[in-house]
Amino acid sequence: MGLLFGLCPVFFCHVAAQAAEFTGEAKVLVQQDDAWSASAGKRDVDLLVSFYADDAVAYPPRDKAATGRAAIRAVWAGIADPNYSLSWKATTAGVSKAGELGFTAGTFLETTKRVDGKATTATGKFLCVWRKQADGKWKAVHDMWNYDN
Repeated sequence: MGLLFGLCPVFFCHVAAQAAEFTGEAKVLVQQDDAWSASAGKRDVDLLVSFYADDAVAYPPRDKAATGRAAIRAVWAGIADPNYSLSWKATTAGVSKAGELGFTAGTFLETTKRVDGKATTATGKFLCVWRKQADGKWKAVHDMWNYDN
């Protein structure tokens, strides 16, 4: 993880943009991330997992890293629960000079409806590294998130 953050100034920071300023491939990444968040709202695990590359790694909070789509699918299985909802929004994005790697980062909101009908919410932040595939589409390759509290 330290390596990733150490590379940020070299590869990304010169092209990172804030939410209102997304242009070019950074805008494409944010649009991809928005579609990904919308897939969570549809409770479609297969659609959600389709945003990951075959060799992707997800780093869920308080759990081991999940490598590959099958393991990542298990991480996201709970998204189908009608008492659970999750959405996120990228606030920062950037693309490497070579155009093959990019990142999105932002915040998320998670809501769980309890048995008594009351909802509990949690907020957090995420960082996702994307890689452009041979077909020109962006896929998530490293996806990490954690809670604010």
